[in-house]
Amino acid sequence: MTTETNNEIIEQAVQTEAPAAKPTMTESLTRTFDFTVGTAQVDAAADKRLKQMAKTVKVAGFRPGHVPMARVKQMYGQQAKWEALNDQVGEEFAKQAVEQKFQIVGAPNIEPIDGQDSETQLAFRATFEVYPEVPEVKLADLEIEQAQCTVTEADVTRTIDVLRQQRVQYVAADKAAENGDQVTVDFLGKLDDVAFDGGTAKDYVLVLGQGRMLPEFETAILGLKATETRTFDLPFPDEYHSKDLAGKTAQFTVTVNAVAAPQLPELNAEFAKSLGVKDGDVEKMQADIKLNLEREIANRAKGITKNNVMDALVKSAQFDVPTTMVNEDIVHLQANAREDLRARGIPVDDKMVLPADIFTDRATRRVRLGLLIADIVKKNELHATPEQVQAHVESIAAAYEDPQGFIKWYMTDKERKAQIEAITMEDNVVAWALKGAKVSSKEVAFEELMNPQQ
Repeated sequence: MTTETNNEIIEQAVQTEAPAAKPTMTESLTRTFDFTVGTAQVDAAADKRLKQMAKTVKVAGFRPGHVPMARVKQMYGQQAKWEALNDQVGEEFAKQAVEQKFQIVGAPNIEPIDGQDSETQLAFRATFEVYPEVPEVKLADLEIEQAQCTVTEADVTRTIDVLRQQRVQYVAADKAAENGDQVTVDFLGKLDDVAFDGGTAKDYVLVLGQGRMLPEFETAILGLKATETRTFDLPFPDEYHSKDLAGKTAQFTVTVNAVAAPQLPELNAEFAKSLGVKDGDVEKMQADIKLNLEREIANRAKGITKNNVMDALVKSAQFDVPTTMVNEDIVHLQANAREDLRARGIPVDDKMVLPADIFTDRATRRVRLGLLIADIVKKNELHATPEQVQAHVESIAAAYEDPQGFIKWYMTDKERKAQIEAITMEDNVVAWALKGAKVSSKEVAFEELMNPQQ
């Protein structure tokens, strides 16, 4: 529901040892009740099980279904009794829970009560968590910033410039190298007159100004023409990834083999066609780019506003949440963290211990927000309608070449459809909150929305 980063959590997961286990239930939400199960009921259920087993049990010397009941009971009597007891306990617990109107979270902890059994009754105590009572949200007290952004012609121009840069070609040039040029170089690096690993290359290609090499290295190449050589000192920063080089100064000799100047594609029909405008109409290309930018900006601004709404809601309604639900979400977050580590190239298996403590706060917030949203939806009838779901999918499909095919593909999968229903329901909550809260508009810069990590 909110955009969050796993970076800090993952770093902690790699460095932190697993903590001791925590209590499994939230005290304020823990309930208990005692109940009994009749021994006669258990015996009758066990006998019924044995009769079912007797139909299929295989014993040497007997045909299936003809094994004497005494033999079946000898072999499986204890198993049948335990299974019957578990069933009877479960049924009686469920019956009592319904009668007492408990909204139970997760599985109960059911234990026998010492000294309470009789010849006809077996006594048990059930301990479990219940769903919390979610407090009413006072919308009028909420302050929410609604993100807004307007796409200008300058934004369109900058976007086209980026697209042209992505299609840049480099043309050989008889000139001194400058930022933006592509250079092909040989270089040799030494520490105390001894070449070091990774410090030598032939015909190495880089674009000056892109930051692929240390700034001092690129600066030394500036002004050189093809065939020219320069020797210079290169100080490695203290935090350099190679410990053998960190904080030391090396001597480099670099020779420029070739200089190529950037050549951007012209803003013409050919360029427009490369972006999918079949007739090459440049004005249509610009209009399409602006439309796509407006769609993307609207979605990102909507996402920021949604996060602001969710933050305001969860801060306004503090209440205890079931530990059972938090623990389940921690398992989910741990699995996500493992996948994130794998995506970074860090070898991880499913047995790797990721300490629960580093996920607890995040999981608690997620559970609290989920319960709050569910309560708001129920009380205000904000469930997603079929029409809303259809409209949402159509809005996504508009960016695809075959919108109708995309819609059919999306709507025929129950899981994908359920995801859209959940998103639409959250959108309904956002709209509901914005109607009743104190809302102020905040203009967000185009660049900030498009490059949030910068």
